[in-house]
Amino acid sequence: MTDAHVHFRDWNQSNKETILHGMLTGAKAGFDVFFDMPNCNPPLTDRATIEKRLEKGLEAEQEIKKQGYDAHYHVYCGITENTEQIREMVCTYNDLFPRVCGLKMFASQSTGNMGIVDEDSQRSVYRTLAAENYTGIIAVHCEKESLFRLQETAHSRKRPAESEEQSVKDQIRFAEDAGFKGTLHIAHISTEGALNAVREARKRNIIKITCGATPHHILLNSDSETNLVKMNPPLRPESDRLAVWNALFDGTIDWIESDHAPHTIEDKKKGASGLPGFEGMLLTIKKLREAGMKEARLEELLCTNALKAFGINEKTKPVPEITDQMIEEARKAYPFSAWNL
Repeated sequence: MTDAHVHFRDWNQSNKETILHGMLTGAKAGFDVFFDMPNCNPPLTDRATIEKRLEKGLEAEQEIKKQGYDAHYHVYCGITENTEQIREMVCTYNDLFPRVCGLKMFASQSTGNMGIVDEDSQRSVYRTLAAENYTGIIAVHCEKESLFRLQETAHSRKRPAESEEQSVKDQIRFAEDAGFKGTLHIAHISTEGALNAVREARKRNIIKITCGATPHHILLNSDSETNLVKMNPPLRPESDRLAVWNALFDGTIDWIESDHAPHTIEDKKKGASGLPGFEGMLLTIKKLREAGMKEARLEELLCTNALKAFGINEKTKPVPEITDQMIEEARKAYPFSAWNL
């Protein structure tokens, strides 16, 4: 299976996880292709650091192979506001694809402080990518900070649904206006309004657009909110969760992505955003099968759609039968579980 959105740690965050640990845990859960996000420490915003990260990933691949598993590591380049840096990342993508799978932009601050927050800077990103004739994927974390309600107590109310919906609309408009030639991917989509914005963009057919959903936004709602299940974007009300669930069946959502982002239990208690994702991926497959999802659709959501959109020719194992032992092994690999279903 393919997981197109993981945050493996390592380097300055090796106390949380290493690439080897994350890939091996994922491989035991049935995943064989991983796309690693750039907001690690140090971040993947220059070619030399990206090349070093790929070396770590390739080393992990070889070690995993010794243990009887086959896994493939890819990374995103992180985008900043700097035009020359964006050009360097496009060149890095062109030279190192498919190991470098795409670009990532944070339209708000999240873990790693890589946010490009103001609208003019976001517009400039798409103009630069269009001028550079970039035709790959740019995955975007969509939240609009001007709509945050920081006076609220609950995390889900501090970063409300409308902040995601408006940010998705912004990214679509900026990409369309710039003549962006690649694919805009809306990462971890979590609201009905954002899903409707994607549907409307597809009707206009000006740009290519995909979206992915996470296990936590598929299975959990804001009634479950605690620090253990704190993430960005946060859990949503049940109406939004149901909208995400239904969009898996009607074809709006292109793939399921874990947004795997482990922390120590101490960091979670202090309010760190992110949670381990492989247990949730397995539980999601199990729940979708119980709801009658056809195997062909599961294969699209978990194996083929992401690879097709990225243009990466990797062979993946089919979606496995999910056993309690697989779920338990994925849970035990991390210091806490968020999946009390």
